[in-house]
Amino acid sequence: MAAAKPKMAVPVAEVKNGSHPLPWLNLMVTEPFYLFHLLMLFSYFVVRSSAVQDFSPDLSLHLLRREIQAVLTLSVLSAVKFVREETWEAFIADFLFYSKVFLFAVTLVIDYHVAFCYLVAFVVIFVLAQQPPYDGVGESSHLTPLQLETLFAEGNSSRFWLVEFQVLCSSTCIRTSRIFSDLSVIYSNKNISFGIVDLGHFPNAAENFGISLSGPHTTYILYENGVEVSRFPDINIDSKAFRPAITKSILCQHFELDKRLIEYISS
Repeated sequence: MAAAKPKMAVPVAEVKNGSHPLPWLNLMVTEPFYLFHLLMLFSYFVVRSSAVQDFSPDLSLHLLRREIQAVLTLSVLSAVKFVREETWEAFIADFLFYSKVFLFAVTLVIDYHVAFCYLVAFVVIFVLAQQPPYDGVGESSHLTPLQLETLFAEGNSSRFWLVEFQVLCSSTCIRTSRIFSDLSVIYSNKNISFGIVDLGHFPNAAENFGISLSGPHTTYILYENGVEVSRFPDINIDSKAFRPAITKSILCQHFELDKRLIEYISS
């Protein structure tokens, strides 16, 4: 029941990880963000083995206790996040953040100069590398603002279009980048199509859709025959005062995707 892709849709490259037998291993080696973090975390074992040679037995035991506390706390927090987070991107981002916090805390026991070096490394990684978003598209189409407007003007596509307006330089958009693709696989049909517009490439077009790039969230707009009928978050919400969560269940409920799918199947 997947919707036919419009002719003007931008071709999307085949998912990078789809043909690789170990996609996560491939990501860790090819993506600078993951590679830098992996090298930094494993460097601790080299630093530790070199430093403990000059430690007294009491200091070595104190370091070991702090390491055990850090590992146990990290394990508990990771388990909680694994249950609560809806996407792998969000879970990995939180896991790496907690790992860096505990790594900094443990290295303070070794030497504050070492801890400062790790702190500088954290800043360098933050500046040089960005966590990659989910690169799957599901049954959605990547569109430019002009292509989307052309679709609506021609009026020969699906009755409904649910469009995700994202800015992939935003960490919030990266954390939720998998949700829309998953929804498109389930709910895309001849009656409703899914489109993705990256406003990071077209910032001047944001105002045309009533979207503020200062907001922290992706914006989702449902169009019926080219006319906006609903959006999330609501245009009247002050994003600085209230930041609504973006989950599959919330989007399904807000845009009545289950109801629209049942109506399509019944028709």
